[in-house]
Amino acid sequence: MSGERLATSQVLTFGETMGSIRAGGLLRHGGAMSMSLAGAESNVAIGLARLGHSVRWVGRLGQDEIGSFALRTLRGEGVLTDAVVLDSSRPTGLMLLEKRIADVSRAAYYRAGSAGSALDFDDLSAALDAGPAVLHLTGITPALSGGAARATLLAAEGARERGIKVSFDVNYRAKLWDRKPAAEILTFLAGLADILIASEDEIGLVAGSAGELPESELVGELQERGVGEVVVKRGGSGATVYTAAATHHREALEVPVVDTVGAGDAFTAGYLSALLDGEPIEQRLLRGVTLGAFAVAATGDWENLPDRSELSLLQSAGTTIR
Repeated sequence: MSGERLATSQVLTFGETMGSIRAGGLLRHGGAMSMSLAGAESNVAIGLARLGHSVRWVGRLGQDEIGSFALRTLRGEGVLTDAVVLDSSRPTGLMLLEKRIADVSRAAYYRAGSAGSALDFDDLSAALDAGPAVLHLTGITPALSGGAARATLLAAEGARERGIKVSFDVNYRAKLWDRKPAAEILTFLAGLADILIASEDEIGLVAGSAGELPESELVGELQERGVGEVVVKRGGSGATVYTAAATHHREALEVPVVDTVGAGDAFTAGYLSALLDGEPIEQRLLRGVTLGAFAVAATGDWENLPDRSELSLLQSAGTTIR
């Protein structure tokens, strides 16, 4: 990357993007497999880019064939990759995915010592200085290494100092770190967020409460720490947004469920897209559950996400568009 200042973008996100190898059956049985791209932050970036937003993804990729595939895919989807670092000494990470039963998939990670785990704040500083409207981060990145955790914390603090809105999806991954060290870092990050996104079982992890409390009280603790919007993803039951003024809920759209992987990232992309468009919370929820429905209606983390002209497509379910 040159020393020139980067062009601004609406959204900046960063993390690890990996090759995603999907098995046709159980991994232990071998057989046909296909490769795609995986990574919570790059899923969100692709979802936003398809809806016409300018979004920059920053991360480290190995100088290998999988890294080349990742870069080519992101660029092909319209994601800005001008701050990506190519690491000649570390490989691009891999995820192997198998569908165990209809709505339960299992992932096996091969990301120890990967290029993505070597992310450093210096990799992010130029993109942050470019002044995006929103910084979107997740709790996956700080789980990768001490350096990646430091980079995530500094990015969130730097965004707040620059007046950049911080979106934080908790995205706790038990396979990457234990709950106690995760809670310490993720709780701190939650306090830096303007928008906090979490599943129902993640709210208690970041609220800072020592005991079991009702969701409303956990949300109240987060609001007292300055979180403006607490978004709770409820899977097939939709999503709820808590603000100081009101509580909003939207049921999920009913579609045949093929694959639930990537649904949460799709929801986040839809929610942030409507936010960038200046839409009220009710419309942000609608766009979030709409993208979530697109995600679960087909196989893949992001492949079935819509462009802007297709946002109303689910209203035509069961017909042929001619």
